[in-house]
Order: sequence, then C-alpha cells, then structure tokens
Amino acid sequence: MRLETPQFKEKSRKALADPQLRRALETLQTNFSGNRGAAIGRLPEFDALRDRARAIKDHTLANLDYYLEAWEGAATAAGAKVHWARGAGEAKTLIADLCRAAGARTVVKAKSMIGEEIGLNPHLEAEGLEIVETDLGEYIVQLAGEPPSHIIGPAVHKTVEQVADLFHKRHAALGHDRKTEGAALVGEAREVLREAYFRADLAITGANLLVAETGSIVIVTNEGNADLAQGLARVHIVLASLEKLVPNLDDAATVLRVLARSATGQEMAAYTTLVTGPRRAGESDGPEELHVVLVDNGRAALLGTEFREVLRCIRCGACMNHCPVYGAVGGHAYGWVYPGPIGAVLTPAFVGVEAGRHLPNASSFCGRCAEVCPMRIPLPDLMRRWRAEEFTRGLAPPRQRWALAMWSWAARRPRLY
Repeated sequence: MRLETPQFKEKSRKALADPQLRRALETLQTNFSGNRGAAIGRLPEFDALRDRARAIKDHTLANLDYYLEAWEGAATAAGAKVHWARGAGEAKTLIADLCRAAGARTVVKAKSMIGEEIGLNPHLEAEGLEIVETDLGEYIVQLAGEPPSHIIGPAVHKTVEQVADLFHKRHAALGHDRKTEGAALVGEAREVLREAYFRADLAITGANLLVAETGSIVIVTNEGNADLAQGLARVHIVLASLEKLVPNLDDAATVLRVLARSATGQEMAAYTTLVTGPRRAGESDGPEELHVVLVDNGRAALLGTEFREVLRCIRCGACMNHCPVYGAVGGHAYGWVYPGPIGAVLTPAFVGVEAGRHLPNASSFCGRCAEVCPMRIPLPDLMRRWRAEEFTRGLAPPRQRWALAMWSWAARRPRLY
C-alpha cells in the first residue's frame, strides 16, 4: 500500500467535505459501537477477561523466542512447513516462490492486515497471478481499486448505493442486473465468489492467533470465506506476524472471548477455525500442503522500546469505532494500512516518525480508545510519546515548538499564576 501519511491534513479536509462518506461512517455508531456496548453488558466478567487477556499477551511477548520455537516445533510435527521472513520483501518473495512451485494461476485470499502491510497483492499480480479477495468488504475495495479503510470493515466508507453501482459496473457482463438491497448485493457477491473457490489453485489467509502448544492456527471470520478458501484449495499459505502467539488453547479461548465482543458485539464470531497441519489420510477436506510464513517486519525491534504494549493489539477495530477523529474523516485519510488510534501508534513505529508524525497529533485525547481496547493498550499515552519524539527530533513546526516551550516554561513556574 502506498504511503500517504504525510498528506493526512489534505486528505482529512477532503474527507470532511464528502457527504457520502459522512453517511457511510454513521454505521460506526449505529452498528459497531452500540453492539459492543450491548454484548459487554451481558458479560459481567468482561473486565476480568480483559485483564487476563492482557496478562497472556504480556507473558507471551516477554518470552516470545520460547513460544515461537515451541510453535514451530508443534506446527512442523503436524505437517506444516514454516518459513521465516524478516521484512516485507522477504515475505513477498517467499510467497511468490510458493505460488510458482504450486503452479498456481488463481489465488483466493481471505482478509489479512499483514498482507496489506507488506503490499502482497500488487506483488503477486505483477507475477501474473489472479488474486481474488473473498471477504465481502475486501472484495468491494478490490473492485474499487482502493485500500481497506477499516480493520474489520474494509468497505465501511462505502454506501449501499456506491456498492450497487460498483457491482453493476463489474458484474453486468456476468449477467447480473443492478441490485439496490443489501441482502441482494451480498447474494450476488456470494454467487460470483463461489465460482472462484472451485477454480483456485491456492489459498492465502491471515491468522488471528497462533497456538504454541499445538502448532495450530486460529482463523476468525463471519462469512466462512477463509474456511472455503483453505478447505478447497490444494495449497494453503498462512501469513502471520510474530505477535500472534499465545501459549495454549485456554489462552486462545480467553482472547477470542474479548475479540468478537470488542469488534462486532458478538458473543463469538460466526466461524472460528483451528487449522493444525494439512489434510491427513482419511480426511475429506483441507489442503495437501500447508505453509506458514511468519513475518517480523519491525515487531522484534518494538519489543525493546517504550511502545511494546502496542504489540498486544488483536486487530478488533474497537479503538477506531469509538474515535471521534476516525468517525469524522474515515480510514483513508490516515494514508497507510492502520487507521484510527491504533494507526496513530503503529504507523510511526513501522514507517518512521518523520512520515507518520501527523497521526499522533490527530487526536482529541478523549481516552475512549483506551477505555474500549480489550487488551488495555494505553493508546493516548503512546501517542503522547510519539509527540514527544517529534518535538525532540525537531520535526514539529516552529510555531508549535515555540508554543510548547512556552507552556513548559510556565508549567514549571506555577507561582507566576
């Protein structure tokens, strides 16, 4: 994905002037936020679960080398082939080589934020592969030639009318009339995508969790698309980042209980699948080959910094669902893979504070992101640290630096006022 974070201010002004985007973003309040509140209200122990989930991730990150080795051993014993990639370039080369070795021409793909982060689709398309996104939101933005604007709702910036126009333009040649109802549009997408599952040679999915004890991969969806993709394809490639590890299945269950409630307000996601190795003798479905590409891409470097807490993130999207800034400008204004409060912390970490410095400043510091985060990541505090880094490096505009210096001088002399 092209880096456009330096244009945050210009992109935000454009977003604020877009009436269709205004209407589309209303769903954040009517759907995601409201459903989360209702789901948590039905679970009195939710805060205790958050504390437990945070402790699980902190323990795992503190012992990440041990759990990575344990997971690799268990996954390999179950028949998976594990590949390691230090950065985006290595990961893309590895996956392209695997696709070439499999003789793949068509690849069905389930939603993967790390895939967006490394720019996987354009790389594989340049290799001559047809890539079909199977998550409905990802399929919509793929047809539109746009990046996702939300972690769990990639097309949340689109109105039903815009999707109807897009589908009519792309699907008319397949014999589909223009539809305007949401359910009819979903049915049309299902019909088009179902054919892709059967002709695909290879499937690529992300991973919500990696379970060290069993070598399993946990994949969570609400559409079953990842199950169809990896269940029907001959070769399944899982693309995952290092921080997805949890020690055991009990720990995975704890994280899953806070994930769905925080993301969409569900008790559990509709489909939670554990993949442990490729298809075995006597099994009726599953891939013949399972490859897992584990990507660092800056995670290990974060472990030893004051920003390590951000690695607890489970990509639920709750912070952006409750963020007044995200709710006003949407995800594309942030200019890279991760929008909202989590993007304001992750983006400077991954692309540098020079390029990402506007994002930590795009906050009202109302604290709602930290309040709703299931992993209790102190997002406002981490954004303040990036602001301090910006100031220390002399990247802030002179007027802002002068104002902050004056405030600091006055704050140290309360007797003056």
